[in-house]
Amino acid sequence: MQLTRQQKLEFHRDGYLQIPGAVSRLMVDQALRAINHSLGEQGMNKEDLPTLRSRSYCSEVQKDPAIVDIFNRSPIFPLAESLLGPGNVCETNAGQIALRFPVAQTVEPEPPRGHLDGIGSGLNGQAKGQYRRGFTGLAVVLLSQLTGDYGGNFTVWPGSHTFFENYFKEHGHRVLGEGMPQVDLPNGPRQLTGEPGDAILAHHQIVHTAAPNASCHIRYAAIFRLRHKACEEIGHDAYTDIWREWPGIRDALAESTVAG
Repeated sequence: MQLTRQQKLEFHRDGYLQIPGAVSRLMVDQALRAINHSLGEQGMNKEDLPTLRSRSYCSEVQKDPAIVDIFNRSPIFPLAESLLGPGNVCETNAGQIALRFPVAQTVEPEPPRGHLDGIGSGLNGQAKGQYRRGFTGLAVVLLSQLTGDYGGNFTVWPGSHTFFENYFKEHGHRVLGEGMPQVDLPNGPRQLTGEPGDAILAHHQIVHTAAPNASCHIRYAAIFRLRHKACEEIGHDAYTDIWREWPGIRDALAESTVAG
């Protein structure tokens, strides 16, 4: 499975792209079985919940084939290669088990508040005041149905990747050491809906979050970090050169210019 030029241009514009049915129902069911078995057998400590929300639930199945094969052995991998280039995508050795549990019935859900990944919070494995760019993009795979807003939806601020490229050119990326910049983004949040097996590919520099879950169901998803093989070498330079690791996007732009 490969992305079309039009899809790549949409990714360039918005910073994300949704691909319906990218992962088979069989793989979705295998992942759900592993996650639910973990919840039933291992459970979780209430004291650990802030860290689990920030990092991953069900740590003992993060490296299970039922999880990592969703990225390494499904159409997600060639889709990623069509963006980052053949031979440039690193296989993953773990996935993030991203669950969002319903809020209390009496609680009014707050509007989503977005963030950029890699900013230290003290709960996500990095101390406050630190930041790093450890990946090129995200692959979010829905494992449960989302039919409307406020169901724990993966939420994006379209165009924020380009906004922050210009912002970091002006202010420098070291401002991330002070936390998430408080700025007015060009577009408001978009809560994404979809079916189990749908995938969302997103740029590392797009503002995103999980919306509050006011439904009666758990939101299940698996999240993977796309890494270009030169990601570590390029490091912070990608904050101000956001397409450096995306030859598929650069080629689509060049083809569009020639065609135009």
